[in-house]
Amino acid sequence: MIYRIFLLFALLVLLLARPPHLVSAQERVRIAWAGSTPSNTPIWVADQKGFFKKNGLQAEVIAISASTIVIQALLTGELDLIIAPSATLVTSRLAGADTIMVSTNLPLFIDHIVSLADITTVEQLKGKTGGVNRLGTTSDMTLRLALRRFGIDPEKDTKIIATGENPQRLAALSRNITQFTLLGEPLVREAEKMGFRDLIDIGTLKIPYHVNSVVTRESTIKSRRPLVAKTVRAFTEAIHYIKTEKESTKALIGKNLKTTDPEGLERAYKAYNAAFPEVPTPSWEGVKTLLDDLAPRNSKAAAADPKTFVDTSFVQELETSGFIKQLYKR
Repeated sequence: MIYRIFLLFALLVLLLARPPHLVSAQERVRIAWAGSTPSNTPIWVADQKGFFKKNGLQAEVIAISASTIVIQALLTGELDLIIAPSATLVTSRLAGADTIMVSTNLPLFIDHIVSLADITTVEQLKGKTGGVNRLGTTSDMTLRLALRRFGIDPEKDTKIIATGENPQRLAALSRNITQFTLLGEPLVREAEKMGFRDLIDIGTLKIPYHVNSVVTRESTIKSRRPLVAKTVRAFTEAIHYIKTEKESTKALIGKNLKTTDPEGLERAYKAYNAAFPEVPTPSWEGVKTLLDDLAPRNSKAAAADPKTFVDTSFVQELETSGFIKQLYKR
């Protein structure tokens, strides 16, 4: 009898010692991502290194081929949250959806425009064909916006076609189906080894734009705010892991991209780690970039207030509580 009482007491002590968000039962969440690039490292880490589980979430993490499909699943209620870029958020909200960004993982462009070796200037892209994942996806929006920044009208001066994800885009370039494309590390390194030119590092332009962010619906926030808060917390911890566990993160990137090239992984880690923010506040400036780009062709974009596309309260709560400072021991 005494032994049984002792066991019950010990179990109670263990439960009380655990953080409150771990005492309760795991809450189910469905979250999807698209695109095989290191920009998705935060969700790989959150899932595969246990940060969802740590924060009381039983996460069903789903890989989908394109962001255009991901948003459809969110709007039909098949998903609770998605990893999506500004383009997915903006186009859906302008169409009347209640989508909203609650956290950012990658708040600026860092991809590269890679071309055939004999193309040496941006001007020479005129009259050429560029490759993206699918029309309307992140890669498509990124390439078109970057070209406009260099004075090239992607609709009039070039032809842009869908050739698939990063490996397929590189293959299309190899077969001269396209003459330029959008790639990120470590495939930029692979393209250079194959004789192609790293024509433009878009990251040098410092364009604010949420390439990778956590998006949900306002209705989900109203009905399941604690779930959203746990998810944002998990991603914030995942980014901290990326910044402090270099070799483990590189191994995870290699596993998910199916590559073992040490130089390519080093370049990928360096580029993306520098861009992942310690404080993942979803800034309205990253939304305004796209709204401004769309405004001449879309009256709704011209009239839209970028501040209504983001909810900064979840990250602000983590900041106010001292959680982020504690993570980085400051």
